[in-house]
Amino acid sequence: MTGAALVPELACRDAQASAAFYQQVLGFACLYDRPAQGFFYLSHQGAELMLEQLGDDTWLATPEGPLGRGMHLQIMTSDVDTVHARCATANARIFRPLETAWYRTENGFEGQRQFVVLDPDGYMLRFAQDLGHRATAPDDGRIVA
Repeated sequence: MTGAALVPELACRDAQASAAFYQQVLGFACLYDRPAQGFFYLSHQGAELMLEQLGDDTWLATPEGPLGRGMHLQIMTSDVDTVHARCATANARIFRPLETAWYRTENGFEGQRQFVVLDPDGYMLRFAQDLGHRATAPDDGRIVA
């Protein structure tokens, strides 16, 4: 195991295909795997997740798709444009286009350049790059007040 405090485990219909998508398109590295069991432990710039083949031992309440309904995972990256370009080239299912968004906090606005892509099982992945803090409302991008 690694030292991450939270590591989601995503059930997959085809864990091999999902692992290939995460590694080849999204740029994740495989920390370790058990391919015969359909298990992959992946990392991207400090974000970690596990992929597991759906089966009799899967801890999943309902295996009907799309899997992961009602949640999305935010994954911070240092170069969101590169991740987005790889997704576009691979014809990945982009759910929300690349945008700049500023989120109001109690002492200003925190900015992100972000987009949302769906993985092969429909899990929503929001890749975001930190744009820093501004004390007043920016005049560029979407304001989330």
